[in-house]
Amino acid sequence: MWRLLLLLINLGVIYAKMHSLEYVYTATTEIRSFPEVVIVGMVDGEQMFYYDSKIHQAVPKQDWVNKAADPQYWERNTGNCLNFEQNSKVNQETLKQRFNYTGGVHTFQRMYGCEWNDETGETNGFKAYGYDGEDFLSLDLKEMRYISPVQQASLTLLKWNNDKGQIENDRQYYGTTCIEWLKKYVQFAENSLKKTVSPQVSLLQKDSSSPVLCHATGFYPSGVKISWLRKGQDHYEDVDIGELVPNGDGTFQKTSTLKTDEWKQNQYSCVVEHQGKTINTIVTEQDIKTNNRGVPIGLIVGVVAAFVLLVVIGVIGYMVYQKKGKSGFVPANTSDGGSNNSSQGPPA
Repeated sequence: MWRLLLLLINLGVIYAKMHSLEYVYTATTEIRSFPEVVIVGMVDGEQMFYYDSKIHQAVPKQDWVNKAADPQYWERNTGNCLNFEQNSKVNQETLKQRFNYTGGVHTFQRMYGCEWNDETGETNGFKAYGYDGEDFLSLDLKEMRYISPVQQASLTLLKWNNDKGQIENDRQYYGTTCIEWLKKYVQFAENSLKKTVSPQVSLLQKDSSSPVLCHATGFYPSGVKISWLRKGQDHYEDVDIGELVPNGDGTFQKTSTLKTDEWKQNQYSCVVEHQGKTINTIVTEQDIKTNNRGVPIGLIVGVVAAFVLLVVIGVIGYMVYQKKGKSGFVPANTSDGGSNNSSQGPPA
């Protein structure tokens, strides 16, 4: 199941102990006004690489990436992204046949990357493919073979597991090349990964009878805790904690909803903890932003929902992805690239 979100995001233990490098490729069908292909790369949960099928160009999202890149980096990786874009059309058609679909909105993703503990030296790699939010197949790095929970992947498994040359390339990339690039990125991104930005906290409500939403946004790194107090005591009932979502500027946002109409009769507080700092916001009618006060909360919620869709499709295709494995760029010598079976796609 594709549950870990931000997982990916949660992998961002910023500049301490565990570091991660990951790429997420997402191809969609029949979503109007949205790129059919979106590809993002992240270091410790911070987006540093972007490509989509409208711009047809791989571009940096952080200044430090160009310092780490070699002269052919962007040309090479743009070519790899174009290769995925072209193959994804064939893959989507093959997958629809295998799952007996005739049309509609469908999402095909692949993800790859590695992790490195800068204290213990421990490393790990991951590579997987997904279709419509479910696991399609992944690489078991311990056994060095591809596995799948679905019968529709059987033909692909047979072909890929018989490709011993590709299996050996996977072993070399995830055991060596990916880790080398991760260490290089962490070195050049040191200042960015060390930055700390405190959250901005707001209380939102669609109307007077709606749940109260505690919204924390603009914070970095991603580790944040949102809790509720009732008369100074921890309160867990009727509380819904939202997912962690990345903002377009590299910061994050998260919400927690209090589903009760008794907040006027009881003193409730939203407590946001981030990097050792605590923001305690008491829920009062005066402090809640609602449509009744001319604040377009419905529009705000709509924008957030639209952004979440973008995240699910692009960056956070990983948000809804279970961390089992991943795949990506074609490696060229010691260049950042990923598994060199990018031309295969999941269907064989």
